[in-house]
Amino acid sequence: MEKFGIVEQLKELIKKGTSPYHVTAQVERQFREAGYKPLSMSCPWQLKRGGKYYVVQQESSLIAFSIGESARVTEGFRIAAAHTDFPGFRIKQNAQLEKSGYVQLNTEVYGGPILNTWMDRPLSAAGRIALKSNKPFKPCTVLVDLEKPLFIIPNLAVHLNREINKGVELNRQRELLPIAGIGGEKLPKDYLKELLADRLNVRPEEILDYELGLYNKDEPELVGLKEEFLSAPRIDNLSGVQAIITGMTKGNGAGICAAAFFDHEEVGSRTKQGAGSMLLSMVLEKISIGLSGSREEFLQGLQESMLLSVDVGHAFHPNYPEKMDLTNHSMLNDGLCIKEACSQSYATDSRAVAVIQQLCMQEKIPYTKFFNRSDGTAGSTLGSIASAMVPVPTVDVGIPVLAMHSARELMGVKDEGALADMIGAYYML
Repeated sequence: MEKFGIVEQLKELIKKGTSPYHVTAQVERQFREAGYKPLSMSCPWQLKRGGKYYVVQQESSLIAFSIGESARVTEGFRIAAAHTDFPGFRIKQNAQLEKSGYVQLNTEVYGGPILNTWMDRPLSAAGRIALKSNKPFKPCTVLVDLEKPLFIIPNLAVHLNREINKGVELNRQRELLPIAGIGGEKLPKDYLKELLADRLNVRPEEILDYELGLYNKDEPELVGLKEEFLSAPRIDNLSGVQAIITGMTKGNGAGICAAAFFDHEEVGSRTKQGAGSMLLSMVLEKISIGLSGSREEFLQGLQESMLLSVDVGHAFHPNYPEKMDLTNHSMLNDGLCIKEACSQSYATDSRAVAVIQQLCMQEKIPYTKFFNRSDGTAGSTLGSIASAMVPVPTVDVGIPVLAMHSARELMGVKDEGALADMIGAYYML
């Protein structure tokens, strides 16, 4: 079967994007390679038409933008947004535990993972470390990925829990702590800090704090009789991240195009680097100022702007058809899905949706529409949150997946290309 180029790019991003910080570093690398130049929120921006730029926020969020040769602020901004984080586990400070000779890590759950899918998986850890510096208000931060499968959360044998296949609720503090090894007198008092210090070539006492998450070390794999599916960790939402990068970097539109990658969507987005912050609005206004636009022109431009919220949707599950809406559901490999909900858990605006449908029809891009069942709910995205901060017409789109928030998710290989093609048309036309 033909290997879809964008799927190979996605697989590479999944392998290297092991924390929101590492995802952002990979996003930055791809934009740099496409000719985008870094900016700082701390400095004035002197922007040029025809220029391509990006700015990083808190090392786990990034906004990139391009300015067409004839771009005018009053003609608005074309924006697409995705998130860099994913459900899983975060390692607490003072994480070392010893119990009956075993060494464990003290962790907390991040977001809404399907907890039992994390059992018996090879786990590693990645994230950001804060180190001592000569300036207390500017500690040094570095990224680290332990890369090796050092941790595991083993299941209890069926012989010791005969009811396990009837469904078991896992206690997050007692039953989900990963095993790291066997203890003993030779083990350092804080083996994790020793491990990190050795990896970074610093003294353990130089490590002040960290934001580390466990991640599933499993490799992405093509599956199915004709390799028509991709099974992998972190498809939510690295599929959206890669589709935006591909759609934006393959060509520059005539106007002002922006791509926002936010952290903390899985815990509500309302943080300084989340979609519920002023970050996007601030960046758009700095673009306007950098092009010598007035505040009035910036506000006028917002009225002509649009936002795509790019996140995964639920695919039709053949084993659970009763969970799907009666007339609106999405199959794998049937293209991207447009997600709607009158509750605005998915940003729903018929005029904005019509724009995306017309793009898909014009470019012959397959798509479906997804609604939740009327007697159930199915999560939310950053769309309505971001559009409350930057009030522009917004549409929720993404690829449909099975096993969303599992340690491994499943997608159709054709859908990623359809999503990227639509985003490319959105920016270009």
